[in-house]
Amino acid sequence: MALAESDVDAARRQLERVLASAGFSRNERLARFLRFVVERHLGGRDGEIKESVIAVEVFGRGADHDPKQDSIVRTEAARLRARLGEYYVGAGKNDALVVELPKGGYAPVIRQREVEPRVSTQVPGSNSPPPGTRLRLLAALAGAALAVGALGWWWSQRQNAPISIAVLPLTNLSRDPANDYFADGLTDEIIRDLSMIDGLAVRSQTSSFVFKGKPRNIRDAGKQLDADYILEGSVLRAGQQLRINARLIRVRDDFPLWSGRYDQQFSDVLAIQDKISLGIVNSLRLKLGRGRRRYEANAEAYDLYLRARAFENWQGLSGLEKSIGFFEQTIAKDPSFAPAYAGLAVAHGGISGFDRFDSAERADMILKMRTAAEKAIELDPMLAEAHDALGIMYARDAQWEQSETSFRRSLQLDPNSSGARGDLVLYLLLPLGRIEEAVAKARRAGKTDPLSDGVQRILRTALFSAGRLNEAIAHCPKPCAEALVLQGKAAEAIPILEAQFNGRLSAVGAGLLGRAYALAGRPEEAEKMAAMQWRPFEQAAIFTALGDKDRAFEALERAIPFGPVRLGRDLTYAEFAPLRGDPRVKALRKKVGLPE
Repeated sequence: MALAESDVDAARRQLERVLASAGFSRNERLARFLRFVVERHLGGRDGEIKESVIAVEVFGRGADHDPKQDSIVRTEAARLRARLGEYYVGAGKNDALVVELPKGGYAPVIRQREVEPRVSTQVPGSNSPPPGTRLRLLAALAGAALAVGALGWWWSQRQNAPISIAVLPLTNLSRDPANDYFADGLTDEIIRDLSMIDGLAVRSQTSSFVFKGKPRNIRDAGKQLDADYILEGSVLRAGQQLRINARLIRVRDDFPLWSGRYDQQFSDVLAIQDKISLGIVNSLRLKLGRGRRRYEANAEAYDLYLRARAFENWQGLSGLEKSIGFFEQTIAKDPSFAPAYAGLAVAHGGISGFDRFDSAERADMILKMRTAAEKAIELDPMLAEAHDALGIMYARDAQWEQSETSFRRSLQLDPNSSGARGDLVLYLLLPLGRIEEAVAKARRAGKTDPLSDGVQRILRTALFSAGRLNEAIAHCPKPCAEALVLQGKAAEAIPILEAQFNGRLSAVGAGLLGRAYALAGRPEEAEKMAAMQWRPFEQAAIFTALGDKDRAFEALERAIPFGPVRLGRDLTYAEFAPLRGDPRVKALRKKVGLPE
């Protein structure tokens, strides 16, 4: 439904709501882009919403901007569409107005959200179980045991097509009819747990409970429920003792494929409930060897998680530090939400690589990373992000074989993850000097996520390390002072870097300016930049450019506490090429646990 002219004020309020969200409040470029196109649209000036105008008005390009040479508008438009999509499935999922940027143009569409009619899932006259009681809470225990018992069979029977299965209401064999609640709650838990498994098509509780209290014929039940397999069983409580029997039956020939019996002390159920409820889903999923868990975090926890991910995508230390707080809040709201632990582990791993922390602080970060990564795996052993976090953790400890196994497992579970593939490049392949492999993996990440600034940065880093300057330059923002320095055009790079310096150039930028001075034959200015540096890696690069290998190695010795990943990776960079072949490089690598 199109937006009426009288609703312009509502549209502007919606714009401000979107811009205040986590995805836009910290991204000035995308926020400016969105505000420009929406305000022009609301002002009836759609004719001005075109690439040439946006390039000048939003991105500060000159009047001579050539979109064939500089695709910034198209690139940022793709990012803006993606960010809007993220907003409307997250924080803005209940907003009445939707702002869209259709492909093929830049004029926005602002429409009212179409409300989908609610469809009742209740079958009239169905005998659904009553609301949960204390006995309902206990059902997770038995649900775990029953589903785990089917492991061997599922492993041999898994197919590409979903396996249809129905869980009939468990029969209460106790004399006390109050225990019906427990049997019904247990049935519901089994259905919920099995429904979390990709590869299983589980019939709903509403349909299954049509058979509650009725004589059963497995073939008839299977036909009515359109299920190939039926799980049925019984529950008996005698005092504090529980006995649960279950069996899995193939419908077509009434053949029992699996059966199990479980005895449990009733008083122990609450104590082990959480552990068992995790075990049921994870054991089945591990044996199935495929699929992803369907998380059911509450809305508040998930919103905090999205905020954390938004900050995590910032470049630099500040974004990672902010993401940690939101990951921790997510976990406080929902301690079973495995992705939050994985994100927390990755954030601590990223921060531990910055060289402004001392050894004690770095050790504490790595400990926190290990704790969070292991918790994520415990909660969900098939979560790709959790294995990615483990890969980073092992690399920080110079456990290279375990690190590679974890990264490979992450990519096996999620082959399209550009993040895991980028981490494999930065934390393992480059530090180990496997440059060509790093380039190949970075290219693959670039194909999966072509518009990511972070992926492009990783790709050009790998290409620079491989000495492929022209290819790397194609992935650099314009102008690229680093490329000019590496091409031997330091004199051309100096004015660019000096204009950026003016008290605002980063430590890396100041280091690059120092190298440019050195390579341009201005050693005194290079020495001044080196003296201003607090980062030993940048000092070492300036000294290398000055041809002073002794001081370069002295600076690199001071970088040893930053760990094997950082030292190993930086030594592959093109600026340190003059040091290669020096026996001191081999000694440095040995000190931090890097292979020779």
